[in-house]
Amino acid sequence: MITITIPGRGAITFQHIVLDYNGTLGCDGNLIPGVKERLNLLAENVKVHIITADTFGLCKSSCREIKAVIHILTSATGGPEKEQYVETLGPEGVMAVGNGNNDALMLARAAVGVAVLGPEGTSTLALKASDVVVNDINAGLDLLLNPKRLIATLRT
Repeated sequence: MITITIPGRGAITFQHIVLDYNGTLGCDGNLIPGVKERLNLLAENVKVHIITADTFGLCKSSCREIKAVIHILTSATGGPEKEQYVETLGPEGVMAVGNGNNDALMLARAAVGVAVLGPEGTSTLALKASDVVVNDINAGLDLLLNPKRLIATLRT
């Protein structure tokens, strides 16, 4: 668990991080450099979940060295399924990270939603649903690895 107290918002105890794969952790189906190392560091303190439609079919092989639960979506419209996944974990203990339209519901439902402006772009729905916007996935993961960054961004 990682507990962060944000002035004006209170304490959040993160137990899970739920991440979209395509466009967030990966570009064109391939894992972005630096992600594996950061996720394995986070896995020492929180449960890591990768949730994806796996458009390119590369998620499981690309993430085989990451200490994470990989969930492949079963529905054609993944947004409600991603939101339900966060709901079952207890959204008050979840940081969700994504970039697409189908991530917007989980970003809004999580205690903290992070939109990633990655190489594949970011949907306006994801931007509107998020609490924080970062310029790349590694900066997003660093928010939990260096909690003062998250505090500085979200304090009121």
